[in-house]
Amino acid sequence: MSNASRIGIALAILFALGAAGGIWLFARDRDAVDPAMDAIERELETGRHVKLLARIAENDSALDGFTTDGCSGGLSIGWEQFSARYPEFAVRHGKQPPWQDCCVIHDRQYHAGGSGSLSANESFEQRKQADLDLKTCVVGTGVWRSAALQDMYGLTESQVMSFYEAISELMYRAVRLGGMPCSSQPWRWGYGWPQCRQD
Repeated sequence: MSNASRIGIALAILFALGAAGGIWLFARDRDAVDPAMDAIERELETGRHVKLLARIAENDSALDGFTTDGCSGGLSIGWEQFSARYPEFAVRHGKQPPWQDCCVIHDRQYHAGGSGSLSANESFEQRKQADLDLKTCVVGTGVWRSAALQDMYGLTESQVMSFYEAISELMYRAVRLGGMPCSSQPWRWGYGWPQCRQD
């Protein structure tokens, strides 16, 4: 079996898993806000947003120049390494994730963090909106790639969109969990500002 065949099979499996995940993830109303989850997130984050805004307001605080790692958590790096090893994959899907631009836009929002906020609640809302925008952008990538992926792999539009919706949901959950302000992560909300002072 050729490398191209193995890649095609692997991607077909990924699409099938994405479609199956999409059925589970999207059986509920995906646009509805879960009040219980929102309350938990606010409880976990509010103190961190207070610390970030206090750090931004300090005299020695200055916003660093913008940097990005693309899609954090090794996603961009892993994609680049995989595409370098399998040129057929790179030809079909690019050397970077198709939603790389979504990640860079998201990083721009995270870089400045809540610097335009007057309150911790506003900073929380800005972060949540940035994460929702990332999710929407990833799904939008699926829309413009749908026809090509249908042709390549014999999938339906619904299967392609289920896959992208599942990816967007996983990315959304990852950034909600891993992007809180005042953590040690280089991709945290407000990462362009000096690290929050620890009590």
